[in-house]
Amino acid sequence: MSAPTIGVLALQGDVREHLRALEAVGVRAASVRRREELESVHGLVIPGGESTTMAKLARTFDLFEPLRKRIAGGMPALGTCAGMILLADRVLDGTADQETLGGLDITVRRNAFGRQVDSFEGDVAFAGLDSDVHAVFIRAPWVEAVGQGVDVLARVARGEAAGRIVAVRQGHVMATSFHPEVGGDTRIHRLFRDLVTSTPSSPEGRR
Repeated sequence: MSAPTIGVLALQGDVREHLRALEAVGVRAASVRRREELESVHGLVIPGGESTTMAKLARTFDLFEPLRKRIAGGMPALGTCAGMILLADRVLDGTADQETLGGLDITVRRNAFGRQVDSFEGDVAFAGLDSDVHAVFIRAPWVEAVGQGVDVLARVARGEAAGRIVAVRQGHVMATSFHPEVGGDTRIHRLFRDLVTSTPSSPEGRR
């Protein structure tokens, strides 16, 4: 495949930052707000924000079921922070009307690291990278449990949350608790680019 088109779900969150990071790793980056825009991309980033609001906006824009269908059908997806919640099959401490797109056989705890004032930064070792990633956690979830077939990519190294899972991958779907679009380190976006280009189900005919 030549340079793929990777979309960023542009309903809420750090959309511009993800677009810049994707462009920096040599892909065509596109905002996704409509079904036809979703159909034109080979992979999708679901950014941070507020997971219940994003799900409701996806319903409003008639995107929720198309998103769910494309992810289930093999479209590579990367969820960051709230995006991790939206990709999880199970959510703890969610709202009464919490909906997810699914795709990852994980249980996440919403706002596990606390309120906005409890946001923090720290270095984490990330599978497949030769040095630590500087991770920014903002009202972040963490992964309480993973199912069979889910690879753990990163854990918190120290502090009260030491050992907590903060990055996972299952087949064509990746997720991080933190915000890889913050700062100049584009290595996680590069890993996702490589996942998109190596996934056979990436839609050659959708360019």
